[in-house]
Amino acid sequence: MSAELKVTGQNQEQFLLLAKSARGAALATLIHQVLEAPGVYVFGELLDMPNVRELAESDFASTFRLLTVFAYGTYSDYLAEARNLPPLTEAQKNKLRHLSVVTLAAKVKCIPYAVLLEALALHNVRQLEDLVIEAVYADVLRGSLDQRNQRLEVDYSIGRDIQRQDLSAIARTLQEWCVGCEVVLAGIEEQVSRANQHKEQQLGLKQQIESEVANLKKTIKVTTAAAAAAAATSQDPEQHLTELREPAPGASQRQPSKKASKGKGLRGSAKIWSKSN
Repeated sequence: MSAELKVTGQNQEQFLLLAKSARGAALATLIHQVLEAPGVYVFGELLDMPNVRELAESDFASTFRLLTVFAYGTYSDYLAEARNLPPLTEAQKNKLRHLSVVTLAAKVKCIPYAVLLEALALHNVRQLEDLVIEAVYADVLRGSLDQRNQRLEVDYSIGRDIQRQDLSAIARTLQEWCVGCEVVLAGIEEQVSRANQHKEQQLGLKQQIESEVANLKKTIKVTTAAAAAAAATSQDPEQHLTELREPAPGASQRQPSKKASKGKGLRGSAKIWSKSN
């Protein structure tokens, strides 16, 4: 497809170079060749040439008018002026029909078959579908044929030549588009500002919560340490009194032994005394 577009560009450049030096009948013949040449769908540069514009006031005014129809008009426009215009070859008819489909595609993207058949003066759907397929292969438009719903769905179409009187309307449309873009941009900036403010608020809240959590952790740590220290230094009063009342384990064991030994000594001395008596 890209190779075809490159060839098209080369052919158009060649026609423009030849048209610069052509006059009269030679120029009219060259224009018919341009209108029939495959891949050439733009004619604005050719129309802007002074020698081409001179044809409008010459014997070849009909050729100049035919060129303007190909540049700005449709097949229906040609049929309306067919008596005053040169006859078209089959290649020229197909090209003008392709351009007519492009004009319709600029207004609506889903074109019913009935509208196309009437605008292109075709007799059956088979001819219409063949013509659309040719236009697709020529890269004039891209889309699909919806045979069930009987319509052409256009995804892309080439641009056509613009008349000078249409420039003000185009400028006005572009200005309205720019105003709409500015409104949308202002709305986006406002949303971004709100989002940034919300983000700052959330960050501040997060920092506040983190600070409170840190302070709470410090308080819990200090309280726990103080409680542990108090538990280590304090004793139970009842336990302390019990320890004071109860003798030491060593002392309780030694005292009975002393008494026992003392009693034993007294009994021994009593025995000795009785024997001596």
